[in-house]
Amino acid sequence: MQSRATGTISAILVDDESPARDELAFLLDEFPEVEVIGSAGNGFEAVETITRLRPDVVFLDVQMPGLDGTAVIREVRQAGGRQPYFILTTAYEQYAIEAFRLEALDYLLKPVDRDRLALSIERAQRSVLDRGKPPEPPARPPAHRTKVLLKCHNRNLIVDPQEIIYATIDDGLITIVTSQLEGVSNYRTIEELQSNLDPEIFWRVHRSYLVNINRIKEVIPWFKSSFQIRMDDKKGTEVPVSRVQTKRLRALLKL
Repeated sequence: MQSRATGTISAILVDDESPARDELAFLLDEFPEVEVIGSAGNGFEAVETITRLRPDVVFLDVQMPGLDGTAVIREVRQAGGRQPYFILTTAYEQYAIEAFRLEALDYLLKPVDRDRLALSIERAQRSVLDRGKPPEPPARPPAHRTKVLLKCHNRNLIVDPQEIIYATIDDGLITIVTSQLEGVSNYRTIEELQSNLDPEIFWRVHRSYLVNINRIKEVIPWFKSSFQIRMDDKKGTEVPVSRVQTKRLRALLKL
């Protein structure tokens, strides 16, 4: 199913009353963006014509003998494949609920008003255009750093993220501690550092601390049902766990 020219949508008219089809065709003739490529006078003919011509839009009468408009929609959808948009036409307002239930693109009352028809065509054009656009590629996950720079004793040292035990910020400076080193990071905030590390491993347990959960050595009960965690660095540093993060700690370690 493809529009026949840029900005043009193909349409089929379905109505068991020939004057109604002719009137709608006359109105659509004023809209160069719509190309009528076929018509049908009953539901069975409609299903065959839609399947064969694969239009962008079907203007479909709701009430027809034998196979009515709702049955036509069901038949076409059961056949599978790329579906046209259906704009239902009827003289009775009560079918508006049925149009909504069938997820029709729009609903026009007979006799069809030209201005109201223009709105339906505009809606159909947008829908056809949107469907023709390629799908948005899935967002790529943020790249995690494979190396982190530390400034230690006037040297710029490179460490692997998994070597980091914890990081802490004090007076605007971020200190990173590993098994062998302790140095200052060139990151400005803990948030910036965290965004470049694996979120499954590095956890912001406190506003001033970011820890590697694989390097937690001990959990220490603290006052008012809170905890501290002891890291496995040389000093056995004790890091406070904020009350907000206590629940996650309990879940993580099944406390």
